[in-house]
Amino acid sequence: MKILVCITNVPDTTAKITLNADQTAVNKTGLPHIIGPYDDYALARGVELRDQLSGHLTVLHVGLADAEPQIRKALAIGADQAIRVNMDPEDSYITATQIAHIAAQNQYDLILMGRESLDYNSGVVHGLVGEMLGTPSYSPVMKLEIDGNMATITREIEGGKEILTCELPLVLGCQEPIAEWKIPNMRGIMSARSKPLEVVEPVADQALSQPVGYSLPAPKGACKMIPLDDVASLINLLQTEAKVL
Repeated sequence: MKILVCITNVPDTTAKITLNADQTAVNKTGLPHIIGPYDDYALARGVELRDQLSGHLTVLHVGLADAEPQIRKALAIGADQAIRVNMDPEDSYITATQIAHIAAQNQYDLILMGRESLDYNSGVVHGLVGEMLGTPSYSPVMKLEIDGNMATITREIEGGKEILTCELPLVLGCQEPIAEWKIPNMRGIMSARSKPLEVVEPVADQALSQPVGYSLPAPKGACKMIPLDDVASLINLLQTEAKVL
Protein backbone atom coordinates (compact mmCIF):
# COMPACT_ATOMS: atom_id res chain seq x y z
CA MET A 1 0.00 0.00 0.00
CA LYS A 2 1.22 3.47 -0.92
CA ILE A 3 0.30 6.15 1.61
CA LEU A 4 0.75 9.90 1.22
CA VAL A 5 0.58 12.16 4.28
CA CYS A 6 0.42 15.92 3.66
CA ILE A 7 1.76 18.18 6.41
CA THR A 8 1.69 21.90 7.07
CA ASN A 9 4.32 24.14 8.66
CA VAL A 10 2.48 26.40 11.09
CA PRO A 11 3.37 28.75 13.97
CA ASP A 12 3.81 27.05 17.33
CA THR A 13 0.58 27.14 19.33
CA THR A 14 2.42 28.84 22.21
CA ALA A 15 4.05 31.53 20.05
CA LYS A 16 3.05 35.19 20.13
CA ILE A 17 1.89 36.30 16.67
CA THR A 18 2.83 39.75 15.37
CA LEU A 19 2.23 41.44 12.02
CA ASN A 20 4.52 43.36 9.71
CA ALA A 21 4.43 47.17 9.58
CA ASP A 22 1.62 47.48 7.02
CA GLN A 23 -0.34 44.50 8.44
CA THR A 24 -0.28 42.56 5.17
CA ALA A 25 1.52 39.47 6.50
CA VAL A 26 2.51 37.63 9.66
CA ASN A 27 5.95 38.58 10.92
CA LYS A 28 7.90 35.29 10.74
CA THR A 29 11.14 36.64 12.21
CA GLY A 30 12.00 34.43 15.17
CA LEU A 31 8.58 32.76 15.01
CA PRO A 32 8.88 29.03 15.91
CA HIS A 33 7.02 26.59 13.68
CA ILE A 34 5.68 23.05 14.11
CA ILE A 35 3.91 20.37 12.10
CA GLY A 36 0.21 21.18 12.13
CA PRO A 37 -1.41 19.35 15.10
CA TYR A 38 -4.12 17.71 12.98
CA ASP A 39 -1.42 16.64 10.49
CA ASP A 40 0.41 15.00 13.40
CA TYR A 41 -2.64 12.77 13.93
CA ALA A 42 -2.72 11.90 10.21
CA LEU A 43 1.00 11.12 10.22
CA ALA A 44 0.74 8.93 13.32
CA ARG A 45 -2.07 6.85 11.81
CA GLY A 46 -0.23 6.69 8.49
CA VAL A 47 2.86 5.24 10.20
CA GLU A 48 0.71 2.67 12.02
CA LEU A 49 -0.98 1.58 8.79
CA ARG A 50 2.33 1.46 6.92
CA ASP A 51 3.75 -0.89 9.57
CA GLN A 52 0.56 -2.97 9.73
CA LEU A 53 0.24 -3.39 5.96
CA SER A 54 3.95 -3.46 5.04
CA GLY A 55 3.43 -0.41 2.87
CA HIS A 56 5.36 2.71 1.93
CA LEU A 57 4.71 6.17 3.39
CA THR A 58 5.61 9.44 1.71
CA VAL A 59 5.23 12.79 3.44
CA LEU A 60 4.47 15.84 1.29
CA HIS A 61 4.73 19.54 2.08
CA VAL A 62 3.94 22.50 -0.15
CA GLY A 63 6.22 25.28 1.07
CA LEU A 64 9.68 26.79 1.22
CA ALA A 65 12.98 25.53 2.63
CA ASP A 66 12.26 26.88 6.13
CA ALA A 67 9.88 23.92 6.59
CA GLU A 68 12.59 21.29 6.19
CA PRO A 69 13.14 20.83 9.97
CA GLN A 70 9.48 19.83 10.27
CA ILE A 71 9.77 17.56 7.22
CA ARG A 72 12.82 15.87 8.76
CA LYS A 73 10.84 15.41 11.98
CA ALA A 74 8.14 13.63 9.97
CA LEU A 75 10.83 11.36 8.54
CA ALA A 76 12.13 10.72 12.05
CA ILE A 77 8.63 9.80 13.20
CA GLY A 78 8.49 7.12 10.52
CA ALA A 79 7.89 8.36 6.96
CA ASP A 80 9.99 6.55 4.35
CA GLN A 81 10.62 9.53 2.10
CA ALA A 82 9.58 13.17 1.70
CA ILE A 83 8.66 15.53 -1.11
CA ARG A 84 8.66 19.31 -0.82
CA VAL A 85 6.99 21.41 -3.51
CA ASN A 86 9.13 24.54 -3.64
CA MET A 87 6.61 27.36 -3.41
CA ASP A 88 4.90 29.62 -0.91
CA PRO A 89 1.24 28.63 -1.36
CA GLU A 90 -1.11 31.59 -1.51
CA ASP A 91 -4.40 29.80 -0.88
CA SER A 92 -6.06 26.40 -0.48
CA TYR A 93 -6.67 25.98 -4.20
CA ILE A 94 -3.04 26.34 -5.23
CA THR A 95 -2.00 24.03 -2.37
CA ALA A 96 -4.51 21.38 -3.47
CA THR A 97 -3.36 21.73 -7.08
CA GLN A 98 0.22 20.85 -6.13
CA ILE A 99 -0.84 17.93 -3.93
CA ALA A 100 -3.13 16.53 -6.63
CA HIS A 101 -0.36 16.77 -9.23
CA ILE A 102 2.05 14.76 -7.06
CA ALA A 103 -0.66 12.26 -6.16
CA ALA A 104 -1.69 11.72 -9.78
CA GLN A 105 1.91 10.95 -10.72
CA ASN A 106 2.36 8.35 -7.98
CA GLN A 107 -1.07 6.69 -7.68
CA TYR A 108 -1.35 6.55 -3.88
CA ASP A 109 -3.89 4.23 -2.30
CA LEU A 110 -4.51 6.53 0.66
CA ILE A 111 -3.97 10.26 1.11
CA LEU A 112 -4.12 11.56 4.69
CA MET A 113 -3.91 15.11 6.01
CA GLY A 114 -5.22 17.11 8.94
CA ARG A 115 -8.85 18.21 8.89
CA GLU A 116 -7.56 21.80 8.67
CA SER A 117 -4.35 23.75 9.06
CA LEU A 118 -3.71 25.61 12.29
CA ASP A 119 -2.92 28.95 10.65
CA TYR A 120 -5.78 29.65 8.21
CA ASN A 121 -8.20 26.86 9.19
CA SER A 122 -9.83 26.69 5.77
CA GLY A 123 -10.56 22.95 6.08
CA VAL A 124 -11.11 22.51 2.33
CA VAL A 125 -7.82 21.16 0.92
CA HIS A 126 -8.77 17.48 1.31
CA GLY A 127 -12.05 18.09 -0.51
CA LEU A 128 -10.35 19.99 -3.32
CA VAL A 129 -7.72 17.27 -3.74
CA GLY A 130 -10.41 14.60 -3.87
CA GLU A 131 -12.32 16.53 -6.53
CA MET A 132 -9.20 17.12 -8.63
CA LEU A 133 -8.32 13.42 -8.50
CA GLY A 134 -11.87 12.13 -8.86
CA THR A 135 -11.40 10.33 -5.55
CA PRO A 136 -13.86 10.18 -2.60
CA SER A 137 -12.95 12.51 0.26
CA TYR A 138 -14.17 12.48 3.87
CA SER A 139 -13.54 14.66 6.91
CA PRO A 140 -13.22 14.86 9.87
CA VAL A 141 -12.16 11.25 10.27
CA MET A 142 -11.78 10.04 13.86
CA LYS A 143 -11.10 6.35 13.23
CA LEU A 144 -9.64 4.49 10.25
CA GLU A 145 -9.18 0.76 9.63
CA ILE A 146 -8.00 -0.87 6.41
CA ASP A 147 -8.87 -4.42 5.32
CA GLY A 148 -7.61 -5.32 1.87
CA ASN A 149 -8.98 -2.74 -0.54
CA MET A 150 -11.67 -1.51 1.83
CA ALA A 151 -11.54 1.17 4.50
CA THR A 152 -13.85 1.57 7.48
CA ILE A 153 -13.94 5.14 8.72
CA THR A 154 -15.69 6.86 11.59
CA ARG A 155 -16.24 10.56 11.13
CA GLU A 156 -17.82 13.30 13.19
CA ILE A 157 -21.14 14.69 11.98
CA GLU A 158 -23.63 17.13 13.46
CA GLY A 159 -24.92 15.58 16.66
CA GLY A 160 -23.05 12.28 16.43
CA LYS A 161 -20.78 9.96 14.46
CA GLU A 162 -21.07 8.25 11.10
CA ILE A 163 -19.45 4.92 10.19
CA LEU A 164 -18.72 4.29 6.51
CA THR A 165 -17.11 1.53 4.47
CA CYS A 166 -15.34 2.81 1.36
CA GLU A 167 -13.18 1.36 -1.40
CA LEU A 168 -9.65 2.70 -1.80
CA PRO A 169 -8.27 5.09 -2.97
CA LEU A 170 -9.45 7.78 -0.55
CA VAL A 171 -8.54 11.29 0.57
CA LEU A 172 -9.15 11.83 4.30
CA GLY A 173 -8.96 14.81 6.64
CA CYS A 174 -8.02 13.51 10.10
CA GLN A 175 -8.50 14.58 13.70
CA GLU A 176 -8.16 13.08 17.17
CA PRO A 177 -8.56 10.34 18.34
CA ILE A 178 -7.52 8.59 15.10
CA ALA A 179 -4.08 7.95 16.64
CA GLU A 180 -1.79 9.22 19.36
CA TRP A 181 0.93 11.67 18.42
CA LYS A 182 4.30 10.02 17.95
CA ILE A 183 7.57 11.43 19.31
CA PRO A 184 10.69 10.66 17.26
CA ASN A 185 13.23 8.52 19.09
CA MET A 186 16.99 8.76 18.68
CA ARG A 187 17.10 5.96 16.11
CA GLY A 188 14.43 7.71 14.04
CA ILE A 189 16.24 11.05 14.25
CA MET A 190 19.48 9.48 13.06
CA SER A 191 17.83 7.56 10.21
CA ALA A 192 15.94 10.67 9.05
CA ARG A 193 19.23 12.20 7.95
CA SER A 194 19.69 9.60 5.23
CA LYS A 195 16.08 9.32 4.06
CA PRO A 196 15.36 10.97 0.69
CA LEU A 197 13.87 14.47 0.65
CA GLU A 198 13.02 15.42 -2.92
CA VAL A 199 12.45 19.07 -3.81
CA VAL A 200 10.28 19.62 -6.89
CA GLU A 201 9.15 22.78 -8.63
CA PRO A 202 5.43 23.62 -8.63
CA VAL A 203 3.12 23.13 -11.56
CA ALA A 204 1.93 26.36 -13.08
CA ASP A 205 -1.39 27.63 -11.74
CA GLN A 206 -2.86 30.72 -10.12
CA ALA A 207 -4.33 31.19 -6.69
CA LEU A 208 -8.03 32.07 -6.60
CA SER A 209 -7.83 34.29 -3.52
CA GLN A 210 -5.37 36.67 -1.94
CA PRO A 211 -5.28 38.13 1.58
CA VAL A 212 -5.87 41.87 1.75
CA GLY A 213 -4.74 42.42 5.33
CA TYR A 214 -4.59 41.02 8.83
CA SER A 215 -5.64 42.25 12.25
CA LEU A 216 -4.94 40.97 15.74
CA PRO A 217 -7.72 40.30 18.26
CA ALA A 218 -8.60 43.19 20.56
CA PRO A 219 -6.61 43.08 23.81
CA LYS A 220 -8.41 41.80 26.89
CA GLY A 221 -9.99 44.47 29.01
CA ALA A 222 -8.97 45.20 32.59
CA CYS A 223 -10.41 42.96 35.28
CA LYS A 224 -13.08 44.64 37.41
CA MET A 225 -13.29 43.65 41.05
CA ILE A 226 -16.76 43.72 42.64
CA PRO A 227 -17.46 43.30 46.35
CA LEU A 228 -18.84 39.89 47.22
CA ASP A 229 -22.12 41.32 48.53
CA ASP A 230 -22.71 43.79 45.64
CA VAL A 231 -24.91 41.53 43.51
CA ALA A 232 -26.73 44.45 41.86
CA SER A 233 -23.49 45.85 40.36
CA LEU A 234 -22.53 42.41 39.06
CA ILE A 235 -25.88 41.95 37.33
CA ASN A 236 -25.69 45.46 35.86
CA LEU A 237 -22.22 44.82 34.37
CA LEU A 238 -23.29 41.46 32.96
CA GLN A 239 -26.22 43.18 31.26
CA THR A 240 -24.61 46.41 30.03
CA GLU A 241 -20.95 45.50 29.35
CA ALA A 242 -20.62 41.74 29.00
CA LYS A 243 -24.13 41.55 27.46
CA VAL A 244 -24.60 37.94 28.53
CA LEU A 245 -27.87 38.51 30.37
